[in-house]
Amino acid sequence: MIFYFLIAGIAAMVTYAVSLVVLKLALKYKLYPQVRQRDVHSRPTPRLGGVAMFFGVVAAFAVASSFSNFSLIFNEPGKVFGLLGAALIIVIIGVADDLWDLDWLTKLAGQIIAAGVLAWQGVQLSTLPIGGQTIVSPYVSLILTIFAVVLVMNAVNFIDGLDGLVAGVAVIANGVFFIYAYLLQGQAQTEYFNLASLTTAILIGACVGFLPLNFHPAKMFMGDAGALLVGLLMAASAISVTGQVDAGYLAQPDKFTLDFLPAFIPILLPIAVLVIPLLDFGLAMIRRLRAGKSPFTADRKHLHHRLLDMGHSHLHAVLILYSWTFVASVGVLAFTFVPWRWAALMFIAGLAVCALVTLAPLSTRKSREAAAQRLAAEQESDEDARFDGLDAASSAPHSPHTKESTE
Repeated sequence: MIFYFLIAGIAAMVTYAVSLVVLKLALKYKLYPQVRQRDVHSRPTPRLGGVAMFFGVVAAFAVASSFSNFSLIFNEPGKVFGLLGAALIIVIIGVADDLWDLDWLTKLAGQIIAAGVLAWQGVQLSTLPIGGQTIVSPYVSLILTIFAVVLVMNAVNFIDGLDGLVAGVAVIANGVFFIYAYLLQGQAQTEYFNLASLTTAILIGACVGFLPLNFHPAKMFMGDAGALLVGLLMAASAISVTGQVDAGYLAQPDKFTLDFLPAFIPILLPIAVLVIPLLDFGLAMIRRLRAGKSPFTADRKHLHHRLLDMGHSHLHAVLILYSWTFVASVGVLAFTFVPWRWAALMFIAGLAVCALVTLAPLSTRKSREAAAQRLAAEQESDEDARFDGLDAASSAPHSPHTKESTE
């Protein structure tokens, strides 16, 4: 465990140091776009944090390669270079989009190429999580891997709209996923030092190193380069985990399902840790397709925008989305080491608390609207009482045609 903390710390320190350099250069040369209509921030802010995160990731992998404990990982250098090569492609595409606003088709093509490089070098789905079913066709494996990676990258990118949101969600989700991978090593007797755990630890470190500059009020954003990089690494670690467990071991319901629930956790946990990005992505796709627009058309109707419109502050909206991620991921993970009844109870209680906190502004708004309506009604009643129509008519000057003669 100490080696993973060390590598994560290196990723954090390098990311933070490079972030300061990138921020200084971006401000000096004005490498930032103008504020868009859908943006929440009000002043132009550099979006090149993904570059610093990439340097942190590369540095952490380089240091890890010098430790003998990680030798098994680097005995298959193709997977590591494939992951870093895919990350480089994504960062280049993301930086170009942050500076020049590429069209969605170009961005999608770059994402598919990056996912293809990752899968081509061996980081791909070889088993289906449910029941340990093996994917026989290499073409099916390649297609499923590319689809999963592109889906996760875009889902993570879609929620990148508030200060510190993506980085914080990634730290929480990957922290839970790292614990799961660690437990899996003991239960399924897999290798302790593996690519999935290393990738997860490095990603946590990179996000922690970037958060000081990205938390509200943010001095710099990670941009598309950072959000897509986070999605790529999360997808790669999840895909790598599915290949760690022997399919025959997964299929033993008397041993594996009861003790560790692997027949369900391998597919539920990746969904749980990505519940906010995937939900936002799905709602956006439905919303835009129903409107006859491209599914990649930008708008201001994401989950974080809706929370702001409900009355939450910027910081509260971020913390609420953190809470949903924490409850969903920890709640699913709890089924692996807590009796299912207690796990289900904690899960439901956590969801209920999150729902109450999320919907609280609605009840406050209704109370304010009701109070305003009552006040308006009272004022109107007072006006009617003070200016009664008959009284006003009786006190008005008489018309010369109806004026009584005094002569």
